Amino acid sequence: MPRAGTGPDFIEALARGLDVITAFRPNAPVMTLTEVAAATSLARPTARRILLTLEELGYVRAADRGYSLTPRVLDLGVAYIRSMGLWDVARPHLERLVARTGESCSIAQLDGPDIVYVARVAVPKIVSLAVQIGTRFPALATSLGKVQLAALPPAELEAVLAEPTRSGLVARWQPDRAERDAELRDVRARGWALTDEQLTLGIRSVAAPLRDGSGRVIAGVNVNCHAAETSVERLLEHHLPLLLQTAGDISADFARAREVPHVETGAPAAS
Repeated sequence: MPRAGTGPDFIEALARGLDVITAFRPNAPVMTLTEVAAATSLARPTARRILLTLEELGYVRAADRGYSLTPRVLDLGVAYIRSMGLWDVARPHLERLVARTGESCSIAQLDGPDIVYVARVAVPKIVSLAVQIGTRFPALATSLGKVQLAALPPAELEAVLAEPTRSGLVARWQPDRAERDAELRDVRARGWALTDEQLTLGIRSVAAPLRDGSGRVIAGVNVNCHAAETSVERLLEHHLPLLLQTAGDISADFARAREVPHVETGAPAAS
């Protein structure tokens, strides 16, 4: 099936190449040519040419039973995180927050109706969902998503939530519009969000927004815990004040970092 573009400048070959890369999943780390073609709706000859191109570029390697991604694919995601500069600013703050709460802490950004994790400092605990950089969850059922959805204008919120999730996960909490709007109004009013097993059983978290120098919400930061180990009272009375302080510190540092002028060096101009 041809990849549908949005205009004359759309590069179909690039889109197909990205489709092949994202076809690999945790349950399918090695895929045959036939499996790749089926997963991407590409003809076998097209899928083969893309795989061979990606192999030559170092993003894919031929395996015994097909093809697999190489660590070089991480460069694509890391380039985004580095361009934002958020991880460098947030890391020491997240590490201190983890040390003070004893819980895992993460930063995620909104991508359509989902959140995508871009930074995380974890503690070794058994949880029902594995989370790592790049993990995607439905935004509305997460505290990280709620603090970002609450900051959107009404029309944009409706457009975002009208899109289908690409997380592959169906959240436990499926509110109607009235319940959803009431929840986001509460989040907007108090400046933080709580989820109590709304995404899946056993997961409880609280999140606060991260802002740039203009006050625009650019991400969310959370404290995540297991519901059987940490009560809502403990989460709100002890962890939340520390989280709000951390969110303010990260936002201030990020704004300052963006204000620092960046000088690019290169060859001297001809006189």
